[in-house]
Order: sequence, then C-alpha cells, then structure tokens
Amino acid sequence: MTSAHDEAAQWWATAVSHIEPGSIELRDRPIQQLIGEIGFVDVIWLLLRGDLPLPRQSALLEAALVAGVDHGPQAPSIAAARMAATCGVGLNNAIATGVNMLGDAHGGAGQQCVEMLTDIRTLHGAGAGWDEAARQTMDAWQRRSRYLPGFGHRFHPRDPRRDPLLRLVDRAVADGVVGGDFLQAAQTVETVLARRREGARPVPMNIDGATAVIYAELGFQPPLARGLFVLSRSVGVLAHAWEETGQGRRNKGPLPRSVLPARLTDKPQG
Repeated sequence: MTSAHDEAAQWWATAVSHIEPGSIELRDRPIQQLIGEIGFVDVIWLLLRGDLPLPRQSALLEAALVAGVDHGPQAPSIAAARMAATCGVGLNNAIATGVNMLGDAHGGAGQQCVEMLTDIRTLHGAGAGWDEAARQTMDAWQRRSRYLPGFGHRFHPRDPRRDPLLRLVDRAVADGVVGGDFLQAAQTVETVLARRREGARPVPMNIDGATAVIYAELGFQPPLARGLFVLSRSVGVLAHAWEETGQGRRNKGPLPRSVLPARLTDKPQG
C-alpha cells in the first residue's frame, strides 16, 4: 500500500531538479559541477531540454536572448513596470507587472511566428514548393488577422536586430549546426510579401521573426518561444524598474501631470 509520504513525493516528482539535504541536482547534474563551469544560457537550455547545448547552439540562443532584452519605455511591458515601481511595491512586483503585459499582441508574436513557420515547413514536407507553402500558410493566417506574426515593425522600417541574427543563422546552417528549413520558410515569407506589396513600404522580418527562426532551428516548441522572450525581456523590465525607483516619483501615470486637463471631470464637447 502506498504511504502518504510516497504519494506526496510522486505528486511533485520532476525530472528538472532533485533536492535533498546537502544535495542539489539539476537534470541529474550536481549544482557544484555547474557553478563556474557553464553559463546561464546553458543552464536555461539544460533545464528546458534535459541536456547541454553545443557551443554554437548556445551562442545562437544567447544572441536571440540578448536581442530581445529591451525596446524602450514605449513598450507596454516596460511602461507598466516603470509605473508600478513608483507605487510602493517591490522590484519583484514591478517585474511581474511588466511580464504580465506580455500577451498575444505584445510579446506573443514569436510563438505565433514559430507556429506559422512550422505550418510552412509541414506543407513543404508534404510536397509543396517553398513559395506555394508560404503563400497558402500566409493566406490562412491572414484570414484570422491582417498581421503576419514576426514581420513588419511599427517603429523600424527595417528592424536593426534582424540582419545580425539572420547572419548568425546563415553561418550556423552553412556549418551544419542547424538545418535551415525555418530560415528558408521565413525568407520565403519576406519574398512573397515583397511581391504582394510591390511599390509599397516593405515588411521585412522583425525581432520576433528573427528570434522565432532561431528558436525553431534550435528545436524549441512554439510556447517556449514566448517563454524565452519573457526571460529576455525581464532583463530590460528589471533595469527600467530599478532606474525608475531612483527618480523620486510617486504614482507615476502615463502622462506628466503638466499635460493633464485642469479638471478631470470636464466632459468632452460635441
């Protein structure tokens, strides 16, 4: 008969870590063998995947994480964290406030882009050419939304993070580190978009698309693309929240008080 102790242990059984008095293991590796020996990015991979990445895999993942750390206080996640930091809460609350803003519209495009690129790759694997697979998938996605996740940017005509990330992927494909199917799928989407928008403003890949290529090429499942972005952006959220705590403001709102209407109770005219 199973004891209550055994039942409780099984209830919380996990392959991620094992903790006993005097012992901490991450994926069966004693923590003392990891400290000072592997980097933080490798630990992320280890905990999520169960093994350690090759050096080039680790470098690709690190590049994606570095690229997504911050995009200024106009990003809702950063703005919310900065406002929260002035409201008498701790840094952990400010970080949580910012992270909780990362939903489908702000922070979810990487996951969605991995899903879209996977759809293209699946169609290609079933016999469609890359161009046809991209067009069919793009049409299906745009029946749900006019936006294609991972393409275009409301600030940048060409996202400055795109090219260096894709150059790294190009080299990784050439060296056999990754397969290149997801890169091909994303570049085909850019080509199809350019044809459809001939004469209009181009819609190149953005940070969400470029990092989606990396996460997909490295074998991360779509939901983890969002999770990894959250880890990355948390660094910027922390930095902005910490900076805000040193500026002496209380109850910071979305606009300076000097530009607020004199009487908030005034009703709009007309």
